[in-house]
Amino acid sequence: TKHVIKNIQWTTAKNFTVERGRQQIEELISTWDIHESWLYHSEFLEEEELKDSKRYHYKACWGLPTRRKPVPRATASVYFVIVISKLKPDVS
Repeated sequence: TKHVIKNIQWTTAKNFTVERGRQQIEELISTWDIHESWLYHSEFLEEEELKDSKRYHYKACWGLPTRRKPVPRATASVYFVIVISKLKPDVS
């Protein structure tokens, strides 16, 4: 079977906020085929100022907590970077 990669409609640079970026990452994650027993949380890590852009760093961390072991013994993390151009802030 062919695996289709789904995408979302990303916000424009002029409408971007740190919280909107986190929400959109969660929207993207919701399109992934992950078993419901895997729970995750997402968080904003840092803003990086560059000459021509700003980079916003996020992390999503998954685990398999249970009642007997609420702190997962193993986790998996995915890191995201959203780049917002300073040169064309209204179109990217």
